[in-house]
Amino acid sequence: MVAVKHSLEDQIILHESLKLHVYRCPAGFLTIGVGRNLEGKPLNKVEQEYLFGASGLNTQEVIDLLYERGITKDEAVWLLRQDINDAVKDLRMFAWFDRLDPVRRKVMIDMRYNLGSTRFREFKRMLAALDDSNFDKAADEMVDSQWYKEVKTRGVRLAQMMRTGKDYS
Repeated sequence: MVAVKHSLEDQIILHESLKLHVYRCPAGFLTIGVGRNLEGKPLNKVEQEYLFGASGLNTQEVIDLLYERGITKDEAVWLLRQDINDAVKDLRMFAWFDRLDPVRRKVMIDMRYNLGSTRFREFKRMLAALDDSNFDKAADEMVDSQWYKEVKTRGVRLAQMMRTGKDYS
Protein backbone atom coordinates (compact mmCIF):
# COMPACT_ATOMS: atom_id res chain seq x y z
CA MET A 1 0.00 0.00 0.00
CA VAL A 2 1.22 3.49 -0.85
CA ALA A 3 1.93 5.60 2.22
CA VAL A 4 0.24 8.98 2.55
CA LYS A 5 2.41 11.25 4.72
CA HIS A 6 0.23 14.34 4.62
CA SER A 7 -3.53 14.72 4.84
CA LEU A 8 -5.40 15.96 1.80
CA GLU A 9 -6.58 18.96 3.81
CA ASP A 10 -3.01 19.91 4.77
CA GLN A 11 -1.89 19.51 1.16
CA ILE A 12 -4.63 21.76 -0.20
CA ILE A 13 -3.97 24.36 2.52
CA LEU A 14 -0.28 24.26 1.54
CA HIS A 15 -1.23 24.95 -2.08
CA GLU A 16 -4.08 27.43 -1.58
CA SER A 17 -3.16 29.01 1.79
CA LEU A 18 -5.74 29.79 4.45
CA LYS A 19 -7.07 33.32 4.78
CA LEU A 20 -9.79 34.31 7.22
CA HIS A 21 -10.80 37.51 5.42
CA VAL A 22 -12.07 38.16 1.88
CA TYR A 23 -9.29 38.82 -0.63
CA ARG A 24 -8.78 38.85 -4.39
CA CYS A 25 -7.03 35.74 -5.64
CA PRO A 26 -4.43 35.98 -8.44
CA ALA A 27 -7.21 35.38 -10.99
CA GLY A 28 -9.06 38.41 -9.58
CA PHE A 29 -11.95 36.63 -7.83
CA LEU A 30 -13.19 37.43 -4.33
CA THR A 31 -12.03 34.51 -2.22
CA ILE A 32 -11.96 33.38 1.42
CA GLY A 33 -10.76 30.46 3.48
CA VAL A 34 -8.80 27.85 1.56
CA GLY A 35 -9.18 29.30 -1.92
CA ARG A 36 -12.99 29.40 -1.90
CA ASN A 37 -14.03 31.53 -4.90
CA LEU A 38 -17.10 33.35 -3.59
CA GLU A 39 -18.13 34.49 -7.07
CA GLY A 40 -17.58 31.24 -8.99
CA LYS A 41 -18.94 29.02 -6.22
CA PRO A 42 -21.24 31.08 -3.99
CA LEU A 43 -22.13 29.72 -0.57
CA ASN A 44 -25.08 27.33 -0.76
CA LYS A 45 -27.94 27.30 1.76
CA VAL A 46 -26.28 24.76 4.07
CA GLU A 47 -23.04 26.77 4.09
CA GLN A 48 -24.90 30.04 4.73
CA GLU A 49 -26.79 28.41 7.58
CA TYR A 50 -23.53 27.09 9.07
CA LEU A 51 -21.71 30.41 8.84
CA PHE A 52 -24.51 32.91 9.48
CA GLY A 53 -27.40 30.97 11.00
CA ALA A 54 -29.52 32.07 8.03
CA SER A 55 -29.88 31.17 4.37
CA GLY A 56 -31.41 32.70 1.26
CA LEU A 57 -28.79 35.43 1.00
CA ASN A 58 -27.62 36.48 -2.44
CA THR A 59 -23.95 36.41 -3.38
CA GLN A 60 -23.37 40.10 -2.68
CA GLU A 61 -25.02 39.87 0.76
CA VAL A 62 -22.76 36.91 1.60
CA ILE A 63 -19.66 38.77 0.43
CA ASP A 64 -20.66 41.86 2.43
CA LEU A 65 -21.14 39.77 5.58
CA LEU A 66 -17.82 38.03 5.07
CA TYR A 67 -16.03 41.33 4.51
CA GLU A 68 -17.53 42.50 7.79
CA ARG A 69 -16.89 39.44 9.98
CA GLY A 70 -14.46 37.15 8.17
CA ILE A 71 -14.43 33.49 9.20
CA THR A 72 -12.67 31.39 11.81
CA LYS A 73 -10.11 28.72 11.02
CA ASP A 74 -12.68 26.06 11.96
CA GLU A 75 -15.18 27.59 9.52
CA ALA A 76 -12.53 27.72 6.79
CA VAL A 77 -11.69 24.04 7.31
CA TRP A 78 -15.41 23.17 7.32
CA LEU A 79 -15.82 24.93 3.95
CA LEU A 80 -12.71 23.15 2.68
CA ARG A 81 -14.27 19.80 3.59
CA GLN A 82 -17.48 20.71 1.75
CA ASP A 83 -15.45 21.59 -1.34
CA ILE A 84 -13.38 18.39 -1.09
CA ASN A 85 -16.61 16.37 -0.85
CA ASP A 86 -17.92 18.12 -3.98
CA ALA A 87 -14.67 17.39 -5.83
CA VAL A 88 -14.71 13.71 -4.82
CA LYS A 89 -18.35 13.34 -5.84
CA ASP A 90 -17.48 14.81 -9.24
CA LEU A 91 -14.36 12.65 -9.66
CA ARG A 92 -16.32 9.48 -8.89
CA MET A 93 -17.98 9.98 -12.28
CA PHE A 94 -14.68 8.75 -13.79
CA ALA A 95 -14.28 4.95 -13.73
CA TRP A 96 -10.55 5.22 -12.96
CA PHE A 97 -10.90 7.38 -9.84
CA ASP A 98 -11.63 4.65 -7.28
CA ARG A 99 -8.86 2.48 -8.79
CA LEU A 100 -6.20 5.08 -7.98
CA ASP A 101 -3.87 4.55 -5.05
CA PRO A 102 -4.30 7.04 -2.17
CA VAL A 103 -1.48 9.38 -3.29
CA ARG A 104 -2.68 9.66 -6.89
CA ARG A 105 -6.25 10.09 -5.64
CA LYS A 106 -5.00 13.06 -3.58
CA VAL A 107 -3.39 14.50 -6.71
CA MET A 108 -6.64 14.36 -8.64
CA ILE A 109 -8.72 15.80 -5.79
CA ASP A 110 -6.23 18.65 -5.36
CA MET A 111 -6.16 19.38 -9.08
CA ARG A 112 -9.97 19.20 -9.40
CA TYR A 113 -10.31 21.41 -6.31
CA ASN A 114 -8.07 24.02 -7.90
CA LEU A 115 -9.52 23.92 -11.42
CA GLY A 116 -13.20 23.26 -10.84
CA SER A 117 -15.21 20.74 -12.82
CA THR A 118 -15.20 22.44 -16.22
CA ARG A 119 -11.50 23.35 -16.45
CA PHE A 120 -10.50 19.95 -15.01
CA ARG A 121 -12.32 18.21 -17.86
CA GLU A 122 -10.27 20.15 -20.41
CA PHE A 123 -7.33 17.84 -19.56
CA LYS A 124 -8.62 15.24 -22.02
CA ARG A 125 -5.28 13.54 -22.72
CA MET A 126 -4.49 13.34 -18.99
CA LEU A 127 -7.91 11.82 -18.33
CA ALA A 128 -7.38 9.28 -21.14
CA ALA A 129 -3.98 8.37 -19.67
CA LEU A 130 -5.58 7.82 -16.27
CA ASP A 131 -8.19 5.60 -17.88
CA ASP A 132 -5.25 3.48 -19.13
CA SER A 133 -3.45 3.70 -15.74
CA ASN A 134 -0.55 5.37 -17.57
CA PHE A 135 0.66 7.62 -14.76
CA ASP A 136 3.81 8.84 -16.54
CA LYS A 137 1.69 10.03 -19.48
CA ALA A 138 -0.83 11.62 -17.08
CA ALA A 139 2.03 13.49 -15.38
CA ASP A 140 3.42 14.55 -18.77
CA GLU A 141 0.01 15.97 -19.70
CA MET A 142 -0.14 17.88 -16.42
CA VAL A 143 3.29 19.40 -17.12
CA ASP A 144 2.34 20.26 -20.70
CA SER A 145 -0.35 22.75 -19.70
CA GLN A 146 -0.92 26.40 -18.95
CA TRP A 147 -2.21 25.33 -15.51
CA TYR A 148 1.24 23.89 -14.67
CA LYS A 149 2.90 27.21 -15.51
CA GLU A 150 0.35 29.13 -13.44
CA VAL A 151 0.49 27.03 -10.26
CA LYS A 152 4.29 26.63 -10.23
CA THR A 153 5.37 24.58 -7.17
CA ARG A 154 1.95 22.98 -6.85
CA GLY A 155 2.19 21.64 -10.39
CA VAL A 156 5.71 20.32 -9.89
CA ARG A 157 4.66 18.60 -6.67
CA LEU A 158 1.47 17.08 -8.08
CA ALA A 159 3.10 15.86 -11.31
CA GLN A 160 5.87 14.17 -9.30
CA MET A 161 3.29 12.54 -7.02
CA MET A 162 1.36 11.32 -10.07
CA ARG A 163 4.50 9.97 -11.70
CA THR A 164 5.85 8.14 -8.63
CA GLY A 165 2.80 7.38 -6.52
CA LYS A 166 4.75 8.75 -3.55
CA ASP A 167 3.62 11.57 -1.29
CA TYR A 168 5.62 14.78 -1.15
CA SER A 169 8.36 15.23 1.47
